[in-house]
Amino acid sequence: MHNPAEGQRWVARMMVLASADPLAGASLLGVPTFYWERPLAQEAIAGWGEAAVVEPHGADEAAETLATLASRVEIRWLDEAPKALPGPWFGGMRFAATAPSDEDWKAHGFARWTLPELLVWRTGQTVTVAAFAPEEVGGEDLVRSRLERVRTTFPAEYRDPRGGPVALKLSSSREDFEARVDRALEAISGGRLQKVVMARSVEAEGSRPFDLVDVLARLREQNPRCVTFLFRAPGGVAFLGATPETLCRVDGRVLETEALAGSAAPGQAEGLGGRDKDRREHDSVVSYMLAALRPIAEHVTTDAEPTLLTLKNVVHLRTGIRAELHEGVTAAQVVGALHPTPAVGGVPRDHSLGFLHEHEALDRGWYAGPVGWIGPTGAHMVVALRSALVRGSHARLFVGAGIVQGSSSAAEWRETEMKGLAMLRALGGGDVRREP
Repeated sequence: MHNPAEGQRWVARMMVLASADPLAGASLLGVPTFYWERPLAQEAIAGWGEAAVVEPHGADEAAETLATLASRVEIRWLDEAPKALPGPWFGGMRFAATAPSDEDWKAHGFARWTLPELLVWRTGQTVTVAAFAPEEVGGEDLVRSRLERVRTTFPAEYRDPRGGPVALKLSSSREDFEARVDRALEAISGGRLQKVVMARSVEAEGSRPFDLVDVLARLREQNPRCVTFLFRAPGGVAFLGATPETLCRVDGRVLETEALAGSAAPGQAEGLGGRDKDRREHDSVVSYMLAALRPIAEHVTTDAEPTLLTLKNVVHLRTGIRAELHEGVTAAQVVGALHPTPAVGGVPRDHSLGFLHEHEALDRGWYAGPVGWIGPTGAHMVVALRSALVRGSHARLFVGAGIVQGSSSAAEWRETEMKGLAMLRALGGGDVRREP
């Protein structure tokens, strides 16, 4: 494992696979080190091994690392280089600047970025694999041997899940969560806050260890409009989920992002855009993001009206936002400007984050933080929602709800229950079956 300095040189080689699914490599290579998929875009990325890892210590160093990641690796390609390479850095960072207080989050640290030994990605119907190694004696032979390992044995398709349903024993305190929501409503009534997003965890104990590859397969199948992700850290702990929210997608100077706030059950979505509470919650996110982008971008445009993003268990109001970044603005600057949005923090930003630090009683870790990939000319970072931290047969799910004037603690509890269903179904292998 390496912690590379800026400008370190690496050697790499690529080839095209006779395969249709990067996740199929799990039967040959085991559980991926990271995974990323947008099913509707026919984009999937999987990585195995860790040719290099960057693990900053402290919030300031995490921000500095994000700004310098793209320059940390100079790649010399044997034969031809790929026309479009995702990454090559994959990882994420904590929601808040505070140090991890939960033992299971410590392996992920303030941030963790990985350059894989093997990277497999699909764009459309083309699947490509690349191997990476430090440019030193034996480096070229190493990448050739890694490619040869998968050349003739990489499966064409992902196998069907092998395990049957997993019974889940769940625990979470409704009373504590509703009490925290009531405290938030008091702060809003007193004028100290306009909005705050309260999160809670759900502890799930499986009847046997969770098969992470099966969980990934279910997540992507059940949530095609979401980004499915997995990031593993040392010690057998993994963070995975299927999030509907993009923080930023950067291609050169072109930026795409979105405001996602305001929620309803699928059967109650009619008129969602006209409901005062949900529209105020949504509009606060749009206003914040436009203000955050003005110093770093030009030609900022938004959808004329919010549309409905319909998922299996919940419907959201969504406004797409597009912009052209000023010359020299990096993806790291975009992340710094936007995160955390009011969709996961609140308004005013600093007051809401202070309220969460004092009252939420939860180490969010990477939940609601930026996760994804970043490279020399582009990046794609999502907000890590609808997610869980998994170790063996134990999973901790994270869900949240935006609290504004007019919210009720009982309704917000029901909203978080609804948002947790996708992850529970993926963990349990189907319908949620709860042990007493």
